[in-house]
Amino acid sequence: MAHGSTPNRLSRRAFLRAAASGVGVGFLAACGGTPPAAEPTTAPAASAATAAPAATTAPAATTAPAATAAPNATAAPAATAAPAPAPTNTPAPLPEGSAGKLTVIHRTEYFEEVQTIFRDTATKYAADNGIQLDISTANPEQFGDFNAKLQAAVQAGNPPDLAYTTLAIPQLYFLDVLEDVSDVVEEAVKLYGDVVPATAKLNAQIDGKWWAVPFQANAGAWFARKDIFDAVGVDLTTLTDYESFRAAALKASDPTKNMYGWGVTINKSGDGHGFINHVILSFGGRFVNETGEKVVLNSPETVQAVTWLAETYTSPTYAPMLPPGVLSWTDPTNNEAYLAGTVAFTSNAFSVYGKAKKDNNPVFPNTAVILPPRANDGTLLHSGANGWFTISKGAKNIDAAKKMILHMINPENFTPMVKAGGGLFLPTYKNQWTDEILAVDPNFASLKEIIFNPTPFTAEAYPASPNAATANINGQAIPSQMMSNIINGAMTPAQAVEDAHKKLVQIFEELGLPQA
Repeated sequence: MAHGSTPNRLSRRAFLRAAASGVGVGFLAACGGTPPAAEPTTAPAASAATAAPAATTAPAATTAPAATAAPNATAAPAATAAPAPAPTNTPAPLPEGSAGKLTVIHRTEYFEEVQTIFRDTATKYAADNGIQLDISTANPEQFGDFNAKLQAAVQAGNPPDLAYTTLAIPQLYFLDVLEDVSDVVEEAVKLYGDVVPATAKLNAQIDGKWWAVPFQANAGAWFARKDIFDAVGVDLTTLTDYESFRAAALKASDPTKNMYGWGVTINKSGDGHGFINHVILSFGGRFVNETGEKVVLNSPETVQAVTWLAETYTSPTYAPMLPPGVLSWTDPTNNEAYLAGTVAFTSNAFSVYGKAKKDNNPVFPNTAVILPPRANDGTLLHSGANGWFTISKGAKNIDAAKKMILHMINPENFTPMVKAGGGLFLPTYKNQWTDEILAVDPNFASLKEIIFNPTPFTAEAYPASPNAATANINGQAIPSQMMSNIINGAMTPAQAVEDAHKKLVQIFEELGLPQA
């Protein structure tokens, strides 16, 4: 199936009907794309309401809020996941676009210095070229309402010109709020080489056209306390699949010393969903077939995977490696546990590493960055993700926006952001992965291997391309609810898989994809 056929087949009217009944909420709210391992530590918390844009005309960069406190509860996840609130019908507007003034919206960066460089670079370029600039921040994050606001601005005829976000491009394309930017991508590729990761094209090239310009790349990884594993005779370079990772985590655990090997949750969270989904796919299960339109979750492989997960979190054998409260962890919690020195393994975005480095945390010198567990057949099922530049449909300053994009991608302007980004802000064009970039941090080589992985891993949509329907897998919390049903004893693994399969069938059918 050519990428983009599902967004075209799903009628917007059918989607809006589904959204009104709660089915499409995940589509509007979820980040989508190729998911990284986690939310950044101390990054802005996900919110149902988008933060108000900052003052216009190049205000100072916004400082990231403090980290969310870790929960102390140890209860298992709730059996029923509450749906995210639907986007408001009358969202507060984004800054209005106007002829003669380039309107730029960008996401808040984890490292303030990266955001400052971004804004200063854009502001100087505008001043040098006689461009009047309106630049502000928004909250284009998971469970925000940036999509709804942008759609309202496009429909009102005054959209902002240029946006830098990490949102799912199939969602924005589906809402018909994007301009074709194929010419910009083609120029960037001519200058700096092919786009990576392989999933970038699957996410942003629809019907043969690019609807977003890849700006930066990022990837999650597994982080391990090398000193803890060395002390118990575990060579991290020999670990391959999930079984070997679990065995190593158990060996490294010593509850009497407040050291737990397994710093990963299955609770409702970005981390939890990413982990559950990756285990299912690694055991050979799939959520959808190669078209992305047919639900195939209910299979022996999926049952085997969730049985393995249930054993990990309920068997007395593995209890010593589980941190207290792991079943109630949210996205920041595994970061906090690792940085506090109480877990030997965790899977996350590179934020946990960057935070340790920035704060001179004692765990940093002993942190090894390793590739994620391979699938049972030996395949590396992991890809990086992207940050994107998009131009709003009907923008009044398209030419100026395109020139600004190429200016920001220029290595002279881009490389300083990489150096300040702590591993969260990396090149997305092959030729920009220079010796200078790799010399910034010795662990960038591991991230490069993940980002250059030729297997186009699309997470829960694998082996298909992401689409409006697959966005609901995580958006409706299907994976964590499935595991909750097992952990709470409400269902057997086989029953929970069948139940999750039926829920997905209903969602897909309500979005116009018959499953019979």
